[in-house]
Amino acid sequence: MNDNQLLRYSRQIMLPQVDIEGQQKLLAANVLIIGAGGLGSPAAIYLAAAGVGNIVIYDNDVVDLSNLQRQIAHHTADIGADKVISTRQTLNQLNPDIQVRAVKQRLEGEQLELEVSQADVVLDCSDNFSTRFAINNACVKQQTPLVSGAAIRFEGQVTVFTPGQNDSPCYNCLYSSDGEELQNCATNGVIAPVTGVVGSIQALEAMKLIMNIGETLTGRLLLLDGLTMEWNTMKLRKNPNCPTCNV
Repeated sequence: MNDNQLLRYSRQIMLPQVDIEGQQKLLAANVLIIGAGGLGSPAAIYLAAAGVGNIVIYDNDVVDLSNLQRQIAHHTADIGADKVISTRQTLNQLNPDIQVRAVKQRLEGEQLELEVSQADVVLDCSDNFSTRFAINNACVKQQTPLVSGAAIRFEGQVTVFTPGQNDSPCYNCLYSSDGEELQNCATNGVIAPVTGVVGSIQALEAMKLIMNIGETLTGRLLLLDGLTMEWNTMKLRKNPNCPTCNV
């Protein structure tokens, strides 16, 4: 690290759990973020600010006026622009030292597996059931840690899946793939700060995984009720009959 980097990340480096070694792990890390919306925006911003050296962002959407209430990587002038391009510009302005690769497309199939295999951690910031299951399948196959978040109305949830480690369950252990489509913000609404809280926690969990510090949310589902400001934790167990991680 050069002198500017030592100063930029000094407040993290002084933490004994992080130190120089942890910061170097962050600078060398590759993180894949799928979705540049309400969750992906704060997650990407905090990871970039913290010095995660290589960030890859996939999203196939463009910025809409209704996005700006919560998707803080985008600005009014970005309306009509590709979300991934807007996000990359925001991250580069925040931290020009990091590398950001922005891809406007739906990540699926062989490309999904390739990107997952090259990532140290994957953040699922998507907004539909089919994408979440596809990401989970790829992470289980490639044995790549997955940080999963969701937010709707005043509610948020975050968990971590570490395939092949700590007897971790997977997303399919939590939700059945033949269930109904999850509700989304477009039809149910969402209060803006909840997406920020969830996305920020996703960033923190990703950093803990990269640096191998603390206890992650593996095997636990963290639930937030923003109306009462109550947190609850559910224990998650591996499903011995899971069609994804127990085949």
